[in-house]
Amino acid sequence: MLAAKLVDNVWATRKIESLNGLKFMLAEIINHEENKEYLIVADTIGAGIGDRVIICTGSSSRNIFKETAIPIDATVIGIIDEDCHF
Repeated sequence: MLAAKLVDNVWATRKIESLNGLKFMLAEIINHEENKEYLIVADTIGAGIGDRVIICTGSSSRNIFKETAIPIDATVIGIIDEDCHF
C-alpha cells in the first residue's frame, strides 16, 4: 500500500469498455525524495482533489472489482483522516 495526495482528475473519453464508469485521478506518491512520482488511480470511494489517500497496487487493486480482468494497476482504498507525518 502507498500513501498519496490526489492532485487532479484524469479524463479519458475513449477507453476500453471495462473502464467505463470508473473515475480516474492523478495521485502524487508521498515520499521523502526530491523527485515526485505520480500514478493514475481508480477512485471507487469518492475521494477528491487534495485528499490524502491510501492506494493499493497490482493484483490487489484489481481484486476490488467483480471483473478481475480489468486493467487497473492502482486503486484508492481509503482516505487518510489524521494528520500523519510521513
